[in-house]
Amino acid sequence: MSSTPEFDNSPTRSAASKARVRITAWPLWAVLSGIAGTIGTVATDLRPDAGTEAIAHNRDHVVVPADMIGLDPTLARIGFLAGLVSILALVFFAAAWRRHVEPLAFRSTAAFAVSIGLIASAGALILGYGWRGALANYLGPEAGLYDEDGLFVYYMLTDFGAYIPWTGLIASALALAWMAWMDRNVSLILGTFSAVTGIGALGAVVASGVPGLPGIFMPIWLAVTGIWLAVGRSPITNAAEGAI
Repeated sequence: MSSTPEFDNSPTRSAASKARVRITAWPLWAVLSGIAGTIGTVATDLRPDAGTEAIAHNRDHVVVPADMIGLDPTLARIGFLAGLVSILALVFFAAAWRRHVEPLAFRSTAAFAVSIGLIASAGALILGYGWRGALANYLGPEAGLYDEDGLFVYYMLTDFGAYIPWTGLIASALALAWMAWMDRNVSLILGTFSAVTGIGALGAVVASGVPGLPGIFMPIWLAVTGIWLAVGRSPITNAAEGAI
């Protein structure tokens, strides 16, 4: 499939084309999911005040059940709600990808791997952000139903709960890179960015042993990918523009 657009050399049409930015609407779900995911994972990361202070002074702090009383339920609730938005947008992006891209690239295993990675992350994020929302409840409206030890269990679940599930997007990024370089139906620039991000995140996890690192990198990759697919030129979006 050729990605070369048809040109109209008339002055009026040429000027109008330059003034108008063509936007493919359905990848914008990825932008929303990536931005909301960054807010729900990194920007609202829930840490005890003592731990935050220790980090600021370059000291170690051992988190204990007594630290749970000082956690901010409002921050936890914001993180949960942002995460919920991210999950829903990710599901819609996966559905749009399957509708618009997979029929055009039905011979590409990588095209199917992209959506599988998205769905895998969305399913796991339901738990990760759900635990954040539960902790927000037990710190706020339902305070007193669990003691410090019980809250500590929920805190440990949320420690990496919103970070680890983004690992599925590493598979999506690497699959998108394959589509660019081998199948030639995605922009090479986007494919290169996806390869660097996917390999970088995977390499960082392997080298450091920290399983939550994808939660830092992959929401950003998702947002950038959505923007590029929406306004950039790739065969898969040139062939299916407009509909969400």
